[in-house]
Amino acid sequence: MKTVRGALSIAQVNYSFDSQLSEPDELLERYFTLTGWGEALAAAGAGRVTVVQRFHRSARIARHGIDYIFTGAGGLGLARAVAAVQPDIAQVNGLIFPVQTWLLRRAVPATTAIVVQNHSPDGAIGRAPWLRLLGRAGRGAVDAFLFAAAEHADPWRQAGFISPAQPTYQVMEASSPLRPVARAAARQATGMRGSPAVLWVGRLNANKDPMTVLDGFERSLARLPDATLTMIYSTDELLEHVRMRVAGAPALMARVNLVGAVPHERIAAYFSAADLFVVGSHREGSGYALMEACACGAVPVVTDIPTFRLLTGGAAGALWPAGDAAAFASALADVGVRDLQLERARLADHFARALTWEAVGRRALEIYEDVLISRRSTKGSQVD
Repeated sequence: MKTVRGALSIAQVNYSFDSQLSEPDELLERYFTLTGWGEALAAAGAGRVTVVQRFHRSARIARHGIDYIFTGAGGLGLARAVAAVQPDIAQVNGLIFPVQTWLLRRAVPATTAIVVQNHSPDGAIGRAPWLRLLGRAGRGAVDAFLFAAAEHADPWRQAGFISPAQPTYQVMEASSPLRPVARAAARQATGMRGSPAVLWVGRLNANKDPMTVLDGFERSLARLPDATLTMIYSTDELLEHVRMRVAGAPALMARVNLVGAVPHERIAAYFSAADLFVVGSHREGSGYALMEACACGAVPVVTDIPTFRLLTGGAAGALWPAGDAAAFASALADVGVRDLQLERARLADHFARALTWEAVGRRALEIYEDVLISRRSTKGSQVD
């Protein structure tokens, strides 16, 4: 089996721009997945790891062994900054930057492999016809594409962003830094009660489908008379519909608590206080809330979609068909009467084996080496 000589040098390339942030440190604090990915690679055995980030001004920071290069230049300026590092692998975050990726290919050495990691929902494909045209024109610059679930590649391939011959790989796009809070302390801090205590964390929109979850939760009360549902949400598109649904059912009025937004530093207490975690998503790029629930021991009862199947791994809880309130009620009631201490232990073991940053870093390096061998074999570079 061929291997690449030496520890890989990796550059993450981020073209997304956040105009609300004025200092580089603010960006690194806000986007913990950015720092987490780089540190996971370093911990897994990568060589030099560099992050090149679009920003409103130039700056350089070294943090936890990772070099962060901030630049106010456009796509060509970022490409030159990456080329100066001369990485083995350049990873572009997002399929929606085909022009910038094309410029990057022309700036870096021929032996540098370029991978693009998806962070966008399928809807991004159809939002502008010109994006599809550019994606098709620029796809030759890319050696491989990364998706949280293999099924997520299909619509991008059908739209022409990925050619029939180009490889795709499956790797979760992040992990969670959250860890469980002692259960008694978590319940005291959050005020959550109920047996089981059910938690929702997600936007109140049609994709997350809170109406189906409320319908199913009400049906489950015949078997779970002491259950409660706490709902945390950062956006409230369907809040009025949710309030009307709760107000129209005495059983829900007594058991549903609409909390709203919660600062991220407090969210671990809610996940740790909960027995079960629920959400009605019809599609997800990854599922950060579910990941955080798994990290803190809230047993998932979530929809049967690709990323949720990967995140839960069949270790604990249950999956149910999106939009099916009766199926959700049955799944919630079935899990709610199990030995939840045993379910939490299974979930903790699954998270430690498959969902930590360490696991993500190891998987990413495996992919990088495979892609680089292919790239350098094509270009005639020396590999073992």
